[in-house]
Amino acid sequence: GATKDMGKMLGGDEEKDPDAAKKEEERQEALRQEEEERKAKYAKMEAEREVMRQGIRDKCGRKKKEEREAEAQAALEANAEGSLTRPKKAIPPGCGEEEEEEEESILDTVIKYLPGPLQDMFKK
Repeated sequence: GATKDMGKMLGGDEEKDPDAAKKEEERQEALRQEEEERKAKYAKMEAEREVMRQGIRDKCGRKKKEEREAEAQAALEANAEGSLTRPKKAIPPGCGEEEEEEEESILDTVIKYLPGPLQDMFKK
């Protein structure tokens, strides 16, 4: 019997518990169940806190952080409408053509007010 015990001490075959796998499964299931219960408990507590926070917000006239951020973003966009740094919008078709026509009409207007000999020079 001494050699049998020596083999175990040196890392040889150990006697295996036939119920070890079953016990390990039960332990893992118990851990999962405890984790689920803990998550449910904290979710319930957080829901109660949120109800309390909402009551305070209603009483004091405050808004949620998400609501404040959304309003701030909307205000920035509204302020950016007339701003020089707002994102550029697409140029509608035909806008570029009008500028060229205006330049020609401005040149014609200037030429009209020049003395006669200068008008002849520019018209050539």
